[in-house]
Amino acid sequence: MKNFKFTINGNAYDAEIIGIDDNIAEVAVNGVKYTVEIDRKMQAVKTPKLVRTLAVPSTDSHPAVTKTASPSAPKGTGNIKSPLPGVILELYVKEGDMVKIGQKLLMLEAMKMENNINADKEGRVVSIKAAKGDSVMEGDILIVIGE
Repeated sequence: MKNFKFTINGNAYDAEIIGIDDNIAEVAVNGVKYTVEIDRKMQAVKTPKLVRTLAVPSTDSHPAVTKTASPSAPKGTGNIKSPLPGVILELYVKEGDMVKIGQKLLMLEAMKMENNINADKEGRVVSIKAAKGDSVMEGDILIVIGE
């Protein structure tokens, strides 16, 4: 916390204040730790201690839910979700179109940048849940791809 050097009757001392809680201070003098009682309560530190909560992305599913399809499940089906909040600028597909992996589906404007949203599945566009000009939030379903 704070280090001090001082001399008493010709003897040099290195003191470090390790921590203060109410009126009890933990002090190390020349490497030896002492617990010292102060005759008055100390003022609270003006800088608050920051405690961060665990951040969980809103698009993550429950940990018990598998994130991959089982081998017997139909291939290429699923949802295309918005990776971040933004506005739909352009749709490049319509319902009934066949799409391949990597094909450009729509353009999303987020934070003043244009982001292409590509297909990560192969199949037929079953439904489009967003229209040009719509505002979407992170994790919103934009396009449903089926067989």
